[in-house]
Amino acid sequence: MKIVVYGATGMVGSQITEVAVARGHEVTGVSRTGKPVPGATAVAADLADTATVVKLAADADAVVFSIPPDRTGGPAQPTVDAHARIIAAKPAARLLVVGGAGSLEVDGSLLVDSPEFPEPYKPEAKAFTQILADYRASEGLDWTLVSPSPVIMPGERHGHVVGTDSPVGVSVTTADFADAILDELETPAYRGRRFTVASKA
Repeated sequence: MKIVVYGATGMVGSQITEVAVARGHEVTGVSRTGKPVPGATAVAADLADTATVVKLAADADAVVFSIPPDRTGGPAQPTVDAHARIIAAKPAARLLVVGGAGSLEVDGSLLVDSPEFPEPYKPEAKAFTQILADYRASEGLDWTLVSPSPVIMPGERHGHVVGTDSPVGVSVTTADFADAILDELETPAYRGRRFTVASKA
């Protein structure tokens, strides 16, 4: 499979890229700097450049977006807007969006709305809640959004479990998360839906 990974040098994106390469896929790793990525073709591009997204998608089977909103105090809205433009452009490839855990539901309420949800992460969580709603409202688009467990961190493989709109565990390692994403790309089970992933241990 030809897979494009946006955010290929980030904590999650680099792990997705590594797993995709290890499984024998042809990978294009996209970052703002175009930094070399082992085993992948490096490309410099920004999520906001919709024309480049469409161009790369035209020659790929799937495009993975592993790019969070600004975490330096800037607004999250540009990320929402970038996805809205991508949705409107209807790229030819399958789209898999790495979202946040805040849009997961417990007893009918969003995690982001719970009193325990960390205040610093709320802008990102609300952005991805809107992004999920926008993809759900889209037509003629082959998309999937994947939410991690409330805690995601670098770590080894333990095996993973998946669910749909409610958490299936407290935490997930980036290795287990990447494995679940590649499993979904190789054997789709959640087209036009969101799923979530947790580590078994």
